[in-house]
Amino acid sequence: MSIKGKAAVVGFAETKPQKSSGDRTALGIIGEVARDAIADAGLEKKDIDGLLTGIAFGDFSVLWPSVVAEYLRLHPRYFSQVELGGASPAGMVWRAAAAIEAGMCNTVLCVVGDTWGNRTLALKPPPFPRMDAEFDAPYGLIAANPGYALIAQRHMHEFGTTPQQMAKVAVDQRKNACKNPAAMFGNKEITVDDVLNSRMIVDPLHLLEIVSPCSGGGAFIVTSAERAKQGPHRPVYLLGAGEAGGHCGITRAPSLTTSLVKPAAEAAFAMAGVAPKDMHFVQPYDCYTITVIVTLEDAGFCKKGEGGRFVEEHDLSYKGDFPSNTHGGQLSYGQPGLAGGMSHVIEGVRQLMERGEGRQVKDATIGYVNGNGGIMSEQCSLVLGVQ
Repeated sequence: MSIKGKAAVVGFAETKPQKSSGDRTALGIIGEVARDAIADAGLEKKDIDGLLTGIAFGDFSVLWPSVVAEYLRLHPRYFSQVELGGASPAGMVWRAAAAIEAGMCNTVLCVVGDTWGNRTLALKPPPFPRMDAEFDAPYGLIAANPGYALIAQRHMHEFGTTPQQMAKVAVDQRKNACKNPAAMFGNKEITVDDVLNSRMIVDPLHLLEIVSPCSGGGAFIVTSAERAKQGPHRPVYLLGAGEAGGHCGITRAPSLTTSLVKPAAEAAFAMAGVAPKDMHFVQPYDCYTITVIVTLEDAGFCKKGEGGRFVEEHDLSYKGDFPSNTHGGQLSYGQPGLAGGMSHVIEGVRQLMERGEGRQVKDATIGYVNGNGGIMSEQCSLVLGVQ
């Protein structure tokens, strides 16, 4: 059974990321974006019979999908929690499509929301894996920053990737953010020198090459291909999907420079029956600048080791020859929990619905989206398109 073209995204909503959550709760944010996404799809709450959620670090409990369903007063016939880190929202798209094709439900609300910096998160930090931590922590591998720094260092060593090339990813994505009213850092363009002169966090990664955690949320609606034609917007069909996993800690990764994006992307393109060269834009997960470079290589947009030169030679802005993260990416849009990963899915949908406003990619009908969990571990790739 193939789910190619069997379901489509028909509506979405997201909040403007905020550095401080104030008195907002994760459930409150989820309620807001769920309401707005349902309305955007031209539906009513009674039309929703499927629900997919992601974890919220700031307000989490067991039975979270039931907590969300109860809060929203939904009665889903299919509901679950997708927990693939930053790949969770991308993973929701094909899971929703598969559930619809299997007859489990008709219309699925996919929603995430989170808060940052509040007392709840401070008292109850996210539960990270402890497996073999005694071997990793003494060397500083206790969070994402050191892991991605190792990836960047190794990529530079193996392939000659330069700090200037990595910095250009942040520069071009900031150009896109400056056309996105919702972007947290969309008020001023930056230069390569600005990036390289920003504070060094973990060598070779500077402050402007690393995402900024914040509060916010996002939601989208997936329904059957037939029902999608009845909505107010141009339906965005799932054409291909692929996932790959196998390790969590970076010290268990078979390679620091070749990621699980490769099998995930290959599966997505194979299902869709297209190739990387056919994409009109890409929305690669970008928790760090090096993540974009590795993703573009492993997804097949350039050869392994040529990612640095590729981003240097191409214009990644929305009006360039290789539009990438047209909303600014998480580097400039912000990373509101799992809604950071959802921002890539929503931006891909937005472009294909021709709702890009001041950053619309001309004549976009097909695009690639990637979600990344952990330190280049869990991966989910999507090919989205219109008919």
